[in-house]
Amino acid sequence: MSDTNPVSSSEISRRSALTAAFAGAGGAFALGSSLAGAFEPRQQIALVDTAAVHAKAATSKKYEMKKSINLWAFPYPNLWSLEKCLKTAKDAGFDGIELNYDLDSDLSPKSGTKDFQRIHAMADKIGIAISGLCSFLFWPYPLSSNDPEKRSRGLELAGMMAQAAHDLGTENLLVVPGAVCIPWRTDHEPVQNNVCDKRAREAVAKLLPAAEKLKVHLNIENIFFNGYLMTPGEMIDFVDSYQSEYVKVHFDTGNIMMFQYPEHWISMLGSRIKNVHLKEFTKKGTDYSLETFRPLLDGTTNWPAVMEAFDTTGYRGYLTFEYFHPYQHFPEALIHQTSDSLDRLLGRKV
Repeated sequence: MSDTNPVSSSEISRRSALTAAFAGAGGAFALGSSLAGAFEPRQQIALVDTAAVHAKAATSKKYEMKKSINLWAFPYPNLWSLEKCLKTAKDAGFDGIELNYDLDSDLSPKSGTKDFQRIHAMADKIGIAISGLCSFLFWPYPLSSNDPEKRSRGLELAGMMAQAAHDLGTENLLVVPGAVCIPWRTDHEPVQNNVCDKRAREAVAKLLPAAEKLKVHLNIENIFFNGYLMTPGEMIDFVDSYQSEYVKVHFDTGNIMMFQYPEHWISMLGSRIKNVHLKEFTKKGTDYSLETFRPLLDGTTNWPAVMEAFDTTGYRGYLTFEYFHPYQHFPEALIHQTSDSLDRLLGRKV
């Protein structure tokens, strides 16, 4: 800025700048002042809040939970082999990796016990645990579908997943027990709430005897987008009704962030939580699709509160980052960025 300018950048406030801009554009002074007043306090609060969070992070305790990442964050199987994914996760500092059961991959009905045991042995050799098994197949074959053939196929696949989890050496299987609606699928006919609940409970009851023998936990995930098990109370009632240590909760921090708060759920679910997805969510936009999920820390989750809630419940299991968009270029960057972010959440880095 020139020395001849009558107003220097250090002398003009944010409020004055906004007021002058609106006035110069022909807007009324009152409008400019009103808008400036609306923006300025938010800016000040944001600065204060950021400083408070940084101060807390600098003195935060270390948490004893373990770092994990879901295979969907990797360019598998299009660009990388499963072995490369496991090695990259290990090299990035993860304790575990969550695998995904599909219809056509190394982890599918095309593979059997020996195949899964080989994957388990490969992971052991690399030095990374398999933290759990999940699948998108609960959506095309919902356990509560109005189509009996889809329900039957879904139940068959879920049973195969439990066996695969056992063979892979993990005790965690994520289960989506039912869906009133599936907004992203045009082939799903909405299911009446009470009918969905009845079918979901019956399906898990059928899966439970084999899961107990295999010592694989059926961990029920909170989804919210599927219109079922929408509150902590409903989830507690569902899980507790089985009176089995092998029906637990797979808690997802991001799936309820649209209207609720993960730290509230965690404190209520308590020791029922057996496995965890850390999905970052942003409330800054209006897009209610998978695009609202972001790389870890690039969202609006109150992570200090979430971590403290987990710790208070005594949770010491895996925190698994779940993300559906591997980076198009340098995909390993997402893996290492996530590992660094988890280190900070866990108090390993300040």
